[in-house]
Amino acid sequence: MNTPIRIAVDIGGTFTDLQIYDSRSGQAVAYKTPTTPDDPSIGFMTGVTEASARFGFALSDVGLVMHGTTIATNATLEDKLAIGALVTTRGFTDVLEIGRHVRRDIYTLKSERRRVLVPRRRRYGITERMRADGSVETPLAASEIEELAARLRADSVEAVAICLMNAYANPAHERALKSLLAAALPGVSISISTDVVAEMMEYERSATVTLNALLTPVIARYLDRLSARMKDAAFAPPLYLIQSNGGAATPQQAADQPVRLLLSGPSGGAMATARVAARLSMPNLVGVDMGGTSLDVCVVADGECAVVNEGEIDGLPVRVPMIEIRTIGAGGGSIANVDVSGRLSVGPKSAGAAPGPACYGKGGTAPTVTDANVALRRIDPDYFLGGAMSLDGAAAATALANHVADPLGLGVEAAAEGVLAVANANMAAAIKLSLFEKGFDPRDFALVSFGGAGGLHACELAAELGLGTVVFPCDPGTFSADGILYSDIVHDLARSRVTAAMPESLGGLRDVAQALLAEGDVLLEADKVPPEARVCHLAADLRYRGQAFSLTVQADGEVDEAWLTAILTDFHALHLQRFAHNDLDCPVEIVTLRVQAVGVLPKPKDGEVSAGGGAREKGARQVWLDGGWREVAIFDRDDLAVGTQIAGPMIIEETYSTLLAPAAWTVRVAPSGDLVATRDVKEIN
Repeated sequence: MNTPIRIAVDIGGTFTDLQIYDSRSGQAVAYKTPTTPDDPSIGFMTGVTEASARFGFALSDVGLVMHGTTIATNATLEDKLAIGALVTTRGFTDVLEIGRHVRRDIYTLKSERRRVLVPRRRRYGITERMRADGSVETPLAASEIEELAARLRADSVEAVAICLMNAYANPAHERALKSLLAAALPGVSISISTDVVAEMMEYERSATVTLNALLTPVIARYLDRLSARMKDAAFAPPLYLIQSNGGAATPQQAADQPVRLLLSGPSGGAMATARVAARLSMPNLVGVDMGGTSLDVCVVADGECAVVNEGEIDGLPVRVPMIEIRTIGAGGGSIANVDVSGRLSVGPKSAGAAPGPACYGKGGTAPTVTDANVALRRIDPDYFLGGAMSLDGAAAATALANHVADPLGLGVEAAAEGVLAVANANMAAAIKLSLFEKGFDPRDFALVSFGGAGGLHACELAAELGLGTVVFPCDPGTFSADGILYSDIVHDLARSRVTAAMPESLGGLRDVAQALLAEGDVLLEADKVPPEARVCHLAADLRYRGQAFSLTVQADGEVDEAWLTAILTDFHALHLQRFAHNDLDCPVEIVTLRVQAVGVLPKPKDGEVSAGGGAREKGARQVWLDGGWREVAIFDRDDLAVGTQIAGPMIIEETYSTLLAPAAWTVRVAPSGDLVATRDVKEIN
C-alpha cells in the first residue's frame, strides 16, 4: 500500500490529540501537542510533523486525515462570529427574539437573558409568502432586492441568513432570493434555511440558519489557513471534517454548513464508546469524558449512540442531527468554594490552563479538583503528563487549607476528600439525568472512562450510580481522536410534511421518501463513494395529534401498510419508554421523514494485545483512601499483560492519564488492551 497511514486529529482547547494508524503493522499510536488558539492550523501541522518524526513515517505515507475541531463551538461561545444579517418574510423579523416563550426559571420577576445572534437593525423583512402546503400566496418582490442589497452593503455584513416562512414546503423563494443577493453582494456568505434544515418550526429553523451563516466566514478562514499550511508542507492527503452526527464531510461541505461541526470533537468520544461496546460485547455503556474544564456524557444503548435532531448551545436551539452529549462544568480545573453559609461547591467555574490549578505553579491560588487529587497523592506530582510537567503538592495543600479546610474546620485531607465527593456527586447527577430521561436504569449499564482526569473518579462514580463495571479504554487521553479515526461520510436529509399516519397517506409519504433517498444517492455520488459502499437509512418523526413534540423511529423498508404498522408500533413503545405512558387509540401524525446517507470508508482493523507474563509493580506510595492513608500499589499500564487480573486498591499510570481502582474493585486486561474493572458483588448488594 502506497499510503498506509491514517491520521485522526482532534483539536481541543488545550491540546491537539492525534491517533495514527499504520496498516503495515496494524498498530495505532497516540500523540499530543499543545493547541495554538490564535491559529489552530499551526497546532494541526505541528502535531502531524512531530508525530511523523517520532513514529517514523513520511508525510507522503498518509492516505487519509479525519479532523475534529472545537473551532465552531468556541466561536459561538466566545461570540467571535461574523457580522451578519437575517432576511425573512415581512412581519416575521422578530422570530429570533420572541423564541418559544420558554422560561427556565418560572418564578423569576425579571426577564431572562436570551441571546439573539443578529440585532434588530440587521433583520430585514421582504415581501413574499408561501402557504404551508407549498403553494404561493404572495410572489417574491424582486423589485425590493436592490434596496435590500444596498442596506446590507451599508451594514458591512460578512454573512446573510435567509429564512422565509414555510420555505420547507417550497424552497423556490429562498433559492431565488439567494441567487439575486449573491449577484449583488460578491464575497458575502449567504445561507438559506432549506439547505441547512428543511423542516417546520420557524424559530428553530431561523436560529439554526442564522448561526450557520455567522459561522461560515469563521470556518472558511480556518480551512483556508489549514489548506495553505498543508500545501507548504507538501502534505496533500484527502481531508474530512467530523460533524456533530459523528459522520465525516468534505472541507467544502463543512464550509457550507459549519453549524454541523458544533460537536465535532466530542462526537468522536461517543463513536469510540460504541466501538468499545462492540469489541467487549457490552451493548449498554455510558461514556464519561472528564477533561480540564468540563464533563461530557454520552449514552450507547444496544450498541448505538443516542442521536437527537435538535441540540442547544449557549441557549440557542440548533436543529441538526447530533450525537446526544450532555456537558457540565466539572473537570480537573473546577474550582472548590465555601460560601458564607458554609456550603461547599465545586465548579462550574474553572481555573483553566492559565493560571490553572494551584499545583501548576503558574500563579493560581484557588483549589481545584486536580489540587485535591494531588493533595491525596492520587496523582504523582513528578509523573504528570508522563513526567513532562511537575506539580507543586505544597501549593495544592495550601490552597485547600485556605479556601476549604480552614473555613469548614477540617484537616486538609478531609477537605480534599470532600471536594472530590462533591465533584463526583455533580457528575453522577449528570449521568443519571442522561439515562433517566430516556427511561434507562443505570444498573443496566457499564461506565467507560476517558479524558485526562476521568480515570481517578470513574470507580467512585460507578459505585455512586450502582454500576458494577468500569472500562478504561486504550489511550483514554486521545480517545475522541480514536473514535474519529473510524468515521464514515454522512449526509442527513429531512422533509417536513404533517400527515395522518393512515394507509391513505402512504402514496405521498412514498414520494417524499423516494425523493430523499435519491438526493442522498446524488450526494454520495458527488463524494465519489462507490455504489457498493453506499447505505441509506430512512426514519420518521411521529407524534400524537395535538402534541408539540415528536419522537423519531427507524423506518427502513418499502413504504407500505406493513411499514406503517411497524413504525406505529415502535412509536407507541418508545413513547411508553420515554414518558411512562402511551395511547394506542389516539390518532398519530407523521411530521417529518429523514434519510441518513452513509458512504462507508475503509476501516482500520482492531488489533489484539499479545499476552505476556502478568503484571510488574512500578512501586507503591501512601494514598488517602476511605478516610485514611494507605499503602497502594502503583502499576505502569504498559507493564500489564493480557489476562492479568489484579485486586484493588491500586493506581495505574500512563502518559496522559492516571487510573484509580479502590478496594473491592478488580481490574482485568482484556485481549483488546482495554482494562475492565468490576466491583465485588457483595459491595453492589
